[in-house]
Amino acid sequence: MINVVSYDPKLKKTQHGGAELLDAWRNSDDQLVWIDIESVANDNDEELLREFGIHPLAIQDALRPRHPPKIERFDDFLFILFRGLDADTDGLDFGVIQLSLFIGERFLISRHIGKSISANWLFAQLKSEPRLMAEGTGALAIRLSNRLARRYVEILLGLEPRLDEIEDEMFQRPDDSLLSELTKYKSRLRNINRIAKYHEQIVARLQRTGDPLFPEFLQHEIVDLYEQVERTQSLANLYYQIATDLTDGYLGMSSHQLNRVMQILTIITVIFVPLTFLAGIYGMNFENMPELATQSGYFAVIAVMFVIVVIQLYYFRRKRWI
Repeated sequence: MINVVSYDPKLKKTQHGGAELLDAWRNSDDQLVWIDIESVANDNDEELLREFGIHPLAIQDALRPRHPPKIERFDDFLFILFRGLDADTDGLDFGVIQLSLFIGERFLISRHIGKSISANWLFAQLKSEPRLMAEGTGALAIRLSNRLARRYVEILLGLEPRLDEIEDEMFQRPDDSLLSELTKYKSRLRNINRIAKYHEQIVARLQRTGDPLFPEFLQHEIVDLYEQVERTQSLANLYYQIATDLTDGYLGMSSHQLNRVMQILTIITVIFVPLTFLAGIYGMNFENMPELATQSGYFAVIAVMFVIVVIQLYYFRRKRWI
């Protein structure tokens, strides 16, 4: 599926449509166009990209199902590859899509497999504020990238209340499901942190190089984009550390509870050792055991056992083992 937005600076008119709008752009010297391609890799995509003078190596990277985020300058365009969140993402159980941007002086081409929330957001913005197209293709690319970066921040901020809840549940209702949940969060946060590092390198290069596709008035937008990416990375690191601390705390509490159980079992075992010893001696039934003929022998042995238990409990209490 191809969505196209074109802008005629002479008429100051913005049009929304499909591939039919490209003919007017081809016959013009000053029209601007944004082409958004939502599809899997196919020959039509490659043919369209070649028509815009996109380098074969950039096309190859864009059509791959998975490629690390990158930025590369070619003679007539700038190629940026982002990794965005898919349309079904509303928390840390996220999926990613590859968003390729080809930014030329008169065109912006974005390509992704599956629905892009960021692209749809920008389309809505252009419908409500058509003048945004007049700011140029670089401005559109930065706005699209900024929205993509903000989605990461939004899902990370949504995690903080849950981490607070887990901390409370650890003391009230400790359960192994909490450990499983924390482990899942740590894995997701590592992925986000890795993606944010790639994005940070891309935006840092945009800041350093001062590409002519991004006029001076966009510097604040680029700085804001960098701050969003940096915040994503810092939040991912922070929440990863919190999740690690909670995991360590849960394991410590579990270990402490296990030690308490083992302590109680050990105390019970120690109490019954002398009792078992006495029962073993008087259970041998030798004929010449004088205590067997004693009328009060049974009660005497029971009394001795009771005294032994009391002495042991007193000792354990003084040692604060129980």
